[in-house]
Amino acid sequence: MLNFIYYPVSGILWVWHKVFGFILGDGSFGGAASWALSVVFLVFTLRVILFKPFVAQVKSMRKMAEFQPEIKKLQKKYANDKQKLAAEMQKLQSEHGVNPLAGCLPVLLQAPVFIGLNHVLRSFNRPGLSYDQNIKIANYWLPPDDVKSFLQARLFGAPLSSYIADTDLGTFVPHVDRLDVILVSIPLMIVASIATHLTARHNVARQTAAVTANPQTAIMNKLTLYLFPLGVLAFGAFLQIGLLFYWLSNNAWTLGQQYLVYHRIDREEAEAKQKKVEQRNNLAPKPGQKPMQQVRRPAKPQDAVPATDPLDTVADKAPEQSDSSSNGASAPAGGAVNGSGESTKIPGLAPDRARKKQSRKRR
Repeated sequence: MLNFIYYPVSGILWVWHKVFGFILGDGSFGGAASWALSVVFLVFTLRVILFKPFVAQVKSMRKMAEFQPEIKKLQKKYANDKQKLAAEMQKLQSEHGVNPLAGCLPVLLQAPVFIGLNHVLRSFNRPGLSYDQNIKIANYWLPPDDVKSFLQARLFGAPLSSYIADTDLGTFVPHVDRLDVILVSIPLMIVASIATHLTARHNVARQTAAVTANPQTAIMNKLTLYLFPLGVLAFGAFLQIGLLFYWLSNNAWTLGQQYLVYHRIDREEAEAKQKKVEQRNNLAPKPGQKPMQQVRRPAKPQDAVPATDPLDTVADKAPEQSDSSSNGASAPAGGAVNGSGESTKIPGLAPDRARKKQSRKRR
């Protein structure tokens, strides 16, 4: 039914087993290590494919910080109506092109791989068949020889397809001790649970207030912080050792990926802010520099007032003067004498120049 998942998962597992089998060999330890590493690099292959969607999702979440004031207004307006608040929050996020559930996309895409790997690992021990019968049947992409290699591989005595709660332990794979399975599974369960919690805590710590304000996101954060790690401990006894390797390597990759991506985005944002500050400083006047003065536009010729001689203006207005010797009055310095003997000052003329002008006029 889900062969479109089982065949790709088994095919990637087969490719990595060939790579590590060539490097480590087919010995007792090398065979088990090559299969364990095949599961780990199956995870890494998937996470490399999902790397760009993860970066896009992180950037989308960071955009929510831009409309945080609007979110606070909604929280204040609908403080007593949680349903209306959730509806308005979804509407606001839709207007800004942000989907708070986009963070679930990597998990949703990894779920089919997890299901497919679980089925492929269990298919090494087909129900109702003995060990001799299982090693003669191909497991999807894995040929019978690789099925036999997997069943013979033991990690500290525990097969990768075994799990603590397996009631048929030792039936399909001979000479298996449950204590060996417990000693290998429990440390992996504890480390996987801690890695799950640390990954969720790092992700929640980097979320903006705008993201955590969404009720759906808050519920999802609580699930990933506490329920998922406890689930690994509670249900780890029902998970095959190969799946525990899958869970541990997946969370280890996620933790490292978050650290690198978040720090790169922080660095890019810091550089962008620094560039804006430098541009603003370049446009601002330097200390001690006078601000630029506006240069006046020279007047057009038609707008200029024609120059006039103040002496001519006064001479035209003054009545014709009689001889100064007849009335015995003389023009004061810098002025002229009118008919009544009063002096008229000529503005803008020095005394000597005024006398010469009056003398010429009498002649």
